[in-house]
Amino acid sequence: MVRALFHDAKLWRYIIQALSTMIDEGVFVFTPEGVRLRAMDPSRIAMVDFEMPSVSFEEYSCDEEVKAGVNFDVLKKVVKRASSKDKIELEVGEGKLKVKLKGKTSRSFSIPLLDLGYEELPSPKVSFNVQARMLSDALEDALKDAELVSDHVLIQANEDELTIQASSDKGEASATFSKDNLLELHVKEPSRARYSLSYLTDMMKAADAADIVELQFSTNIPLSLTFDLPGGGKIQYWLAPRVEE
Repeated sequence: MVRALFHDAKLWRYIIQALSTMIDEGVFVFTPEGVRLRAMDPSRIAMVDFEMPSVSFEEYSCDEEVKAGVNFDVLKKVVKRASSKDKIELEVGEGKLKVKLKGKTSRSFSIPLLDLGYEELPSPKVSFNVQARMLSDALEDALKDAELVSDHVLIQANEDELTIQASSDKGEASATFSKDNLLELHVKEPSRARYSLSYLTDMMKAADAADIVELQFSTNIPLSLTFDLPGGGKIQYWLAPRVEE
């Protein structure tokens, strides 16, 4: 039996929305240390990694590891019913995930668990040459600009700046962030790589849950976007590069 009470149902609404952009179904793993989920998208081009430690919860009870397979389309609709002042309680037991929204009234939902078969995915072993921290909305704006002209984006960095560029027969768009405009920029080696914009814009749904994003990449290797959640925990995405012609 698992029981977890979190003080901000709205944040969990954003978390579930962010996870559901990558996967239709997934397995939450509850342990005494907290809850985690790691899954590939159906095309296996991208991966999402979510974790929240037990200390982030107002109340948390879990004596042993429990796996809960859920339909994210259903769960997303449930948490969308939360109001801004609600708390959220998650219970796993008797083959169901029970979601309680606690505010002026207490509302309960019960979602049947899915037997999805669990695969423990390893964390990618990647050495990054570029690490940048920036405001989430700044990156989101740059990607929206790029979407106007292309379906992919070129990300480049040197020791002085980070550049996001897109081009096609529709035109060109670019956004340049100098080192002074970023919260952090560390470059071991100048790097560049292309990535799918549709995936990146889906990943930016996590910006609703976190004000700051960490971007890491190297030339033609998977990119990492990490959103640190208020109160602890994170949502991290991995995205394979497009092969340059």
